[in-house]
Amino acid sequence: MSRSVGTPERMRVLAALVAVFACACAATTGSARAASDVKFGIQDDAWLENGPGRIATRVRTLKNLGLSVVRVTIDWDETEPEQGDYDWSRPDRLLGALHGQGLDPVVTLWGTPGWASANGRPNAPPTQGSDFQRFARAIATRFRYVRYWLVWNEPNKRQWLNPVSPALYTTRLLNPAYAGIKSANPLAKVGGGVTAPRGGQGGMTPVDFIRGMAQAHARLDAYAHNPYSVYPGATPYTGGCSCKVITMADLGRLLTQVGRAFPRARIWLTEYGYQTNPPDPYGVSYTLQARYIGEAARRVFDAPKVDMLIQYLYRDEPDIARWQSGLETVSGKAKPSLDAMMLPLAQVSRRGTRTTVWGQVRPGAGPREYALQRFSGSRWSTIGGVRETSSRGYFQRVVTAGRGTFLRLFDPVRGVSSPSLVVR
Repeated sequence: MSRSVGTPERMRVLAALVAVFACACAATTGSARAASDVKFGIQDDAWLENGPGRIATRVRTLKNLGLSVVRVTIDWDETEPEQGDYDWSRPDRLLGALHGQGLDPVVTLWGTPGWASANGRPNAPPTQGSDFQRFARAIATRFRYVRYWLVWNEPNKRQWLNPVSPALYTTRLLNPAYAGIKSANPLAKVGGGVTAPRGGQGGMTPVDFIRGMAQAHARLDAYAHNPYSVYPGATPYTGGCSCKVITMADLGRLLTQVGRAFPRARIWLTEYGYQTNPPDPYGVSYTLQARYIGEAARRVFDAPKVDMLIQYLYRDEPDIARWQSGLETVSGKAKPSLDAMMLPLAQVSRRGTRTTVWGQVRPGAGPREYALQRFSGSRWSTIGGVRETSSRGYFQRVVTAGRGTFLRLFDPVRGVSSPSLVVR
């Protein structure tokens, strides 16, 4: 071996080569975060339970999108209508169908039965936290394969928990459920909070609710939040506020607040979506909905400690006063967002005609083939040939594409493509 290997000049050359290699790896996978297992999922209880066809077929539809988790709400009041008398028929049907096809249920426990409720209504806390602890232990014992649990939904809003109180939520609901679930399955993960982006009339901001939970000594493995955009024109990256509201655009605020209150907790984004126009006059266009799915996926991928993002819904609800954030219309017609869910694509940056894009190919296991395509004249042409993603299906590329260029992600194995991405 040459004696010059250890010289300062040689060491500088080696350091430069290492830096070049690191940059090359970053150009392929985007960041070290690409090695982590971000879980993307969906929630649509009504469609899952009562949609067209057999439940096995509906579950297979979700699996074919490349999703790994499905959020399901199990009502305590329906499952234990009388103290100690359980009706497991609905949980058996829904959770069993998901588990049977390899999808992880994310189970939300909600709804106090009349016999346990402080005021007889399901949105009231139980008078005794021990009743909820016993129920949580019973359901976690029956469904030992469920790894992810959520305690309540949006308790910072009066319609879901009345009175709104982080102390009551923690002492009567979260901590009892945490103890019950862990006693049945120590490996299960329990998410607490599950807060709405804002409290509304009679409610509490998520920032104040997080602080109140910390003061009450909440026990949790992950802090869950539903980061819907609440301001017109907001995107996954822009349109937030300098207040105590937390939308996807304010994700940094969520990371900061949770980091202070619960330093060891992970973060789950358990409900998110954009309503579309048509049919909702206040919704975004189909094109924007598809674009935001890609941008939200990329934002979660880049965010430290965020392990989960769940889309709401699969199919629009028929009542216009409710939610039209589905990947399909009420009649079952696919929106562009359906393809965006399988092939999320987002613009990272642009300098002149050098544009960086990020994407993922779903479903699949291990590295997957993909092609980035550019529309030129009257046809789509592949840029730089067919390439491979990272082991998790991710990629990041720099391509020649100026403002206004149409790009898309193409999966050559299945012959499907993402909606067009217009470079900005």
